[in-house]
Amino acid sequence: MVNPQLKKGHTRIANEILEQVMKKALNGTQLRILLFIWRYTYGFQRKDNEFSLTFISEKIEASRSQVDRELKALIDSEIINVLGKGEKGARILSFNKNYEEWGQPESKRKSSLPSNSETIPESEQKLKKKSEATLKYDESNSYFKMAVYFHQKVAAVAKEAGVEHLTKKANLQSWADDFRKLIEIDGVTKKLAKDVMDWVVEDPFWRTNVLSAKKLREKFTDLAIKMNAVKKPQPAKSKVADPRDKDIEFQKWVAAGNDPDDFNWN
Repeated sequence: MVNPQLKKGHTRIANEILEQVMKKALNGTQLRILLFIWRYTYGFQRKDNEFSLTFISEKIEASRSQVDRELKALIDSEIINVLGKGEKGARILSFNKNYEEWGQPESKRKSSLPSNSETIPESEQKLKKKSEATLKYDESNSYFKMAVYFHQKVAAVAKEAGVEHLTKKANLQSWADDFRKLIEIDGVTKKLAKDVMDWVVEDPFWRTNVLSAKKLREKFTDLAIKMNAVKKPQPAKSKVADPRDKDIEFQKWVAAGNDPDDFNWN
């Protein structure tokens, strides 16, 4: 016979949060993932933790692909935040308790659209197609890896500067898309992008002025030029001959007992 007791462990959730979650049109899997996040963060007296898709799927007894799809919907709606990548390579997730930032999960947004496209104005149909065409990046995607790499670097800078809040709620999906645009649209090589990422977090001025992938892309040309100027070796200054040097040599010549007339003044 089971006998659950609070003294055996419990998870504290503010009533205000529960009331807001009640109002959200979450599907069953999304709600189970949300309960899982609470259980393994708040249930352990912590705000975030590293979670793999496999671990989540095992705990809520759902397929990995199902968890991947519905977790992305929760991330897109900003109910769940991705804070970076953990030591084991999985994402660090946290619950966003600021419910004013929540949107509607993507799967529910699609289901709420009218089935007859003729009822939607042409301009809205184009906007809908553009939104649906937005790329999604999984953990193995190179652009997502670039986003995680840069986020870890700027997060350390932000923490050191006392502005950690500016990077804590970064949307790594948006960061990954900015890196895709930087490479595919702007024509920047991945090597140059990495070089600039490494340099900008060390530069005394730019390190606290570029704290996102969007800002990095906006300022990339200026940053690359500045980086190359700093790294480029300065040409050695040619030594200007001092006429006094010959006088000193002449004095040494004479002091050594040599004939002054034999001294080479050239």
